[in-house]
Amino acid sequence: MHTVSVLALDCSTCCGWATNAANGLESGTQKFELRRGCSPGFRFMEFRLWLTDLVERLRPEVIVYEQAHHRGGAATELCVGFVTRVQEIAAAHGVEYRAVHSSALKIHATGKGNADKPAMLEAAQRRFGAAMRGHLVLDDNHADALLLLGFALDGFPEREPAKRARKAKVG
Repeated sequence: MHTVSVLALDCSTCCGWATNAANGLESGTQKFELRRGCSPGFRFMEFRLWLTDLVERLRPEVIVYEQAHHRGGAATELCVGFVTRVQEIAAAHGVEYRAVHSSALKIHATGKGNADKPAMLEAAQRRFGAAMRGHLVLDDNHADALLLLGFALDGFPEREPAKRARKAKVG
């Protein structure tokens, strides 16, 4: 049975990433901080170069990422910009992509749609700690990427039981 190769991304200034590459689990974080004297657009160029290299090296069949929330401000602008580059690079390399809402990820990982960062860190360590040969989950960005990978490997399960029930009553 073929296991789909997945690249999971938590797009932010400190971008978490994880993959079930041919060599086993690979994961970590990559920082895209605004450096003094650089245009804010420089981060988008750095992200594009980094992600293109990662996609070409790993050759994933699917890229999964946490859906951008439109709360406004610099963090939203950055996340949306990174997500558009994910879609662009995926299209250029013929890779499928899929967004996952944070509440669906939290429910899948912890059973609670409003799980806090410590609960997500614990869930990621519990699920992937052995595969990481005892290394700890680095931070919440790394945890989210690992849990996104798990979500994809589990077949993108339904978001919330309550929403399934509402859909069943309406439809």
